[in-house]
Amino acid sequence: MKSLIAVLVALGINVLAGAASAHDYTLATLAIDHPFARATPPGAQVGGAYMTIDNKGTANDKLLRASSPAAAQVQIHMMSMDGNVMRMREVAGLDVPAGKQVALSTGGYHLMMIDLKKPLAVGERVPMTLTFEHAGTIVVDVAVESMTAADHPAH
Repeated sequence: MKSLIAVLVALGINVLAGAASAHDYTLATLAIDHPFARATPPGAQVGGAYMTIDNKGTANDKLLRASSPAAAQVQIHMMSMDGNVMRMREVAGLDVPAGKQVALSTGGYHLMMIDLKKPLAVGERVPMTLTFEHAGTIVVDVAVESMTAADHPAH
């Protein structure tokens, strides 16, 4: 009986995830809004992915890692300015406080796809798996937009 319940719960989660629009994903208490990447020029080895993570729950969570078949690895990065020098560094995880939104944007936290298998082209969708400390994993399709695409406000 327990295994039947587990299967039904898993099917329910998959049905809910499948019903989400191409830009909005919900898993338990987390909602992922507008995952996108900028197109990359030929020969580029890295590309950034951006989105808003909305923790609608009452417990804190944390983005632990991300992966994508489009790149050898995906790192969680923080970009900051030190005077006129842009600094980028990998961080071990990204806190997603209860009841708050965390923006992964072009000027702050983002997901850095390293050793791209091929350039990211406008109109493509790149699958990306996000792993959270409590919510588990969610797979999103990252829409590739123009090289000058701006961040989108959360809905």
